[in-house]
Amino acid sequence: PDCLPLQFLSYLGACDRLLKQGYEEGQVEEAMEMFQYSEKKVTEFLHLLAQFNDMGFQQNEIKEVLLLCGNQRERALEELVMK
Repeated sequence: PDCLPLQFLSYLGACDRLLKQGYEEGQVEEAMEMFQYSEKKVTEFLHLLAQFNDMGFQQNEIKEVLLLCGNQRERALEELVMK
């Protein structure tokens, strides 16, 4: 279909913008799949992942909690602290 190339270009543009913000390529691609290519949700997720990572939480736990909490920072932080 005609819309496929457009979606792909949109995906590439979103990935490019996120990579320019300093996020790792593997993380960007994984997050894109997890959030059905929603650039807004991926950006929130990667931002919070980096923030919680800087606080010393384990990356796999952060990912799990952010998915469960729908990227809600306060709820995710509470969950991480309780683990």
